Amino acid sequence: MSTNDIRNCRVLVTGGGGFIGSHLTSALAVENEVRVLDDFSTGRRANLPKDVTVIEGDIRDKGTVDEAMDDIDIVFHQAAMVSVPKSIEHPVDCHELNGSATVTVFDCARRQDARVVLASSAAVYGNPDTMPIKEEEPADPRTPYGIEKHLGEQYAQFYTERYGLPTVPLRYFNVYGPRGLDGEYAGVIGTFIRQAQAGNPLTVEGDGKQTRDFVHVDDIVRANLLAATTDAIGKPFNVGTGQSISIKELAETVRDVVGANVEIKHVPERTNDIRESEADLSDARTLLGYEPTVSLAKGLETTLSAEAE
Repeated sequence: MSTNDIRNCRVLVTGGGGFIGSHLTSALAVENEVRVLDDFSTGRRANLPKDVTVIEGDIRDKGTVDEAMDDIDIVFHQAAMVSVPKSIEHPVDCHELNGSATVTVFDCARRQDARVVLASSAAVYGNPDTMPIKEEEPADPRTPYGIEKHLGEQYAQFYTERYGLPTVPLRYFNVYGPRGLDGEYAGVIGTFIRQAQAGNPLTVEGDGKQTRDFVHVDDIVRANLLAATTDAIGKPFNVGTGQSISIKELAETVRDVVGANVEIKHVPERTNDIRESEADLSDARTLLGYEPTVSLAKGLETTLSAEAE
């Protein structure tokens, strides 16, 4: 994967051992000096290229963040509590990890004059009124996870407008891909694949007509690389595919790709579940030059192939 114009830079990836962070680290390490800050509570050292500098530490500790960011040009802030259910169970922990720590990252970056590309989320929209969702849609997050992601975006705008710090928040839609089938980031694709592989029924919550925009991790990485050089700073961008699929259709697709002869079983709907989600990519296309390249069918196949290697 091309790193575009990011060459010979000193780069920090927070949460670099995690699902998205490790893919981003691998792409950046080809032509840059990369440093990773991770406590490896969910990420894995084995996911990292051998030629990156690893600082094992807590993103909530200001001294650790200062050390990791010394003389850095660009920060890709991926470290976070990514489990929405966990954020609901532990809102204070979510605030410390996704809220306070993000402000610390911005403030340390300000002293280094380092650009910050921030991992945000479509969770900031809550249940939007229109489809597809444009960035101008009012934020209405329904969970501590979404609330803290929106807070991070507001701080990004503040640091850009007040201090001139280049910041670019990226609102990830539903991300999947290699290394993302298990753990906190697995989501419904990981659940369906594991159920199909085990020969168990695929459990669809509610009527299965709720829709999601599933985006492959390679496209997420591509968007991050583009955000590292764009002149459009201080505003968020959607990162998805611009196409949605119902959860029932997803279950059928996963069943076909895995080749499992299993039933699809409907279970009670999740409380406060978002009904529809699909990214409007107009701004990302125009201002970032972002274009999704991995179809869902191809992405599922490559995800399974990578796991089999």
